[in-house]
Formats: sequence, structure tokens, C-alpha cells
Amino acid sequence: MSAAEGPAADLVATAAAAYQPPAPGTGLASVLPAALRALGVSDLPDGVEPAGWALPGTRRVVVVLADGLGVHQLRRGSGHARTLSGLPTPDLPGPEGFACGFPSTTATSLTTLGTGRAAGGHGIVGWQTNHRGRLFNHLAWKDGPDPHEYQPSPTLLQHAGRRDVSMSTVSQPAYAGSGLTRAALRGGAFIGAADHAGRTEGVLHAMAQAGRRGRALAYAYWDEIDKAGHVHGPDSLEWGEAVETFDAWVADLLGRLPADTVVVVTADHGMVEAPHEHRRDLALEPELADGVELLAGEPRAPQAWCRPGAVDDVVATWREELGKSALVLTREEAIGAGWFGPVRDGYDSRIGEAVVAMLGPATMLDSRTLRPEVLRLRGHHGSITPAETGIPLLVATT
Repeated sequence: MSAAEGPAADLVATAAAAYQPPAPGTGLASVLPAALRALGVSDLPDGVEPAGWALPGTRRVVVVLADGLGVHQLRRGSGHARTLSGLPTPDLPGPEGFACGFPSTTATSLTTLGTGRAAGGHGIVGWQTNHRGRLFNHLAWKDGPDPHEYQPSPTLLQHAGRRDVSMSTVSQPAYAGSGLTRAALRGGAFIGAADHAGRTEGVLHAMAQAGRRGRALAYAYWDEIDKAGHVHGPDSLEWGEAVETFDAWVADLLGRLPADTVVVVTADHGMVEAPHEHRRDLALEPELADGVELLAGEPRAPQAWCRPGAVDDVVATWREELGKSALVLTREEAIGAGWFGPVRDGYDSRIGEAVVAMLGPATMLDSRTLRPEVLRLRGHHGSITPAETGIPLLVATT
């Protein structure tokens, strides 16, 4: 029996059947290509696929990303979102619906949005990774590498500006010039907005700053829903209140934008309730920690780097210990199954030697390396379940 026909091939096939990232031209990576095409920009950077769906032609587009607003949670809590529930979804290719990629987490997804590439193509392969032997957090980017060297592909925001489209980002002031912003969303103007009114004014200002051809694109980021889901859970009253606030903001924005502005509302991931009693902790379970040098990724999608020669033993132990609560793959199996999309040369080393997708309500983490506030969180994301990868794609024209 050849290796291609052996147990490893069976595991790759099983993993591929369990999860496939959005096809080229679909999913979160297709949002800005669709926006640019609606604005009359017909070309894209090399390696970026055109969208397989269309927006109405226009001279003004606003893309609003609500962090943590999964489509499954939105449907379940539709009573909190009367405006959003009335917005249509464009005709999408295939029956799968709209989704982010793997891992279903903010750092990866924002870079996918900004570059039009899956995780393997842009290299930001999770919340945390192993960078030169230490745990590196892509969101905080503390003591991190140069963002332009770490993620050198041109962003679609830069591409918009080079095609005479006025491009603006409207987001929290703290994110201006951050490592992740420079890696994932560099290009155009940055409008800092610390409150809801400021975000509205920022978007309106962006729409008034048309380029030489009178075209404007704004990206607006909303983070409160994600915070409520993490702290209180995605089924909590607080989560519903956060959605109601966002819904009211969208309604107000739609009423104030210039005529014929196309507004796209999407998200970076969904979320699941992950009770602490289902947590697996390497700090408390020596059998899970044996052979592991560093645990990165996120609690719903941990990635491990192992001591030399220990990968196979770690993977075998985790498969036995986690059972049906997770899919456990080697790096090569996860790449072979297509979970990260096509992986650019050199980016495979940023992916853990063992890659896990937690199922059900379970998480796995190492409490020795995480802040107490992270350990207290009730809502989590990062894995391959539809509740975590399914995101809305809603469109309105003023």
C-alpha cells in the first residue's frame, strides 16, 4: 500500500469532507473584489480571484464588518435585528452560503478581507502562532515582525487607491497604525471613531471624499458584538442588546448616506457557547501537555509545536484523549485537506505541527500562557463548525 492510499490519506479525506474553506470567488475574501467591481475597477492584484457574485454598479460603497456577528446567531436572534433581517443577500454561487475561512478568527479574517486571500495565502494563520520560538499574538502584535515584511501582498485597500477610488477605514482610534492594521488593511485614509456617532460621521465623511473619478469606498469596523459574545455568551441578553445597538446604527446610517450608495454588512466569524466544564487544559492534564513545547492558535482551534520527534505521539494522544470532541491533524494533513487554502511557500512553518478543530462545546488551551480575562470568556470561535464559519452577507442601496 502506498502512502497516498494509507491511513494518512484516509485522514486527509475525512478532514476535507468535514470542512472545506470558501471556494475561490466566494466567502469573505470576495467582498472587496465585489465592491471594487461595483465601482468600475475591473482588475485585481495577482492571485486574487474576482467575486462570483455581484453588487449593483455605483460610485459609493460602504463595507461594514460587525465582529462576531455569525449568521447562525443572527438568524436565531432576528428579533434583535429588524433592519438587518430585512436586508437581502445577493445571489451566491453554490448552496453553501456565505462563510469566512479557517481558523474562524478575527486576525485571520480581517486579513482575508483586506487581501482577498485565504489564510495560507496571507500567512496570518490564527490568533496566535509560534514566531521565533515564542508565542506571538497577531491582534496585539507586541514585539512582532515588520507587518509589511510579514504580510507583503498588496491589500485591496491599496489597490483601490491606485485605481482612483477614495479609500477610507473607519475604526477605533487605537487600531490606527497597529501591526495588524498595517499587515491586513493598509492603504487609504484612517478615520478614528471612538463612539457610534463618530463612526457615522466618519463614514459620511469618507463618502464625501471622492477621488478624481468621483468614486469612494469605506470600510467600517464594529467590535461591540464580539465583546458581548465573548464575555457573556452568544445567547446572552447582553449579546442581544449589542446586536440591537448595531442594528439601530445601520438603520440610521442608511437614512443619512447619499442616494445610490451600496452598503454591504458582513462579519469575520460566528461564535459558540463554550462552558468551562468542557475545557481541556494542558496545565492541568499532563497527558495532553506531554511532548508539547508551545500551544498557539485559539481555544477552539489550537495549534501545537512539539519537541523534536514528538509530533506523532502528541497527535496520537490527543486523538485518543479528545475523541469525538475534536478533529486532530498533523500540519501536513491539515494543509493537504485544504483547511488553510493554498499555502504560500514559507508560510507552512507558521501553522502548528498539530492542528485541532474542536467540535461541540469543547475548548482546549494552556492556562499558563493566557491572561485571566481570556480564561473567563464564555463565547469562543476559531473552529470549523457552521456556527463559527457562517457569516452574513447583506446588501442595501440607499
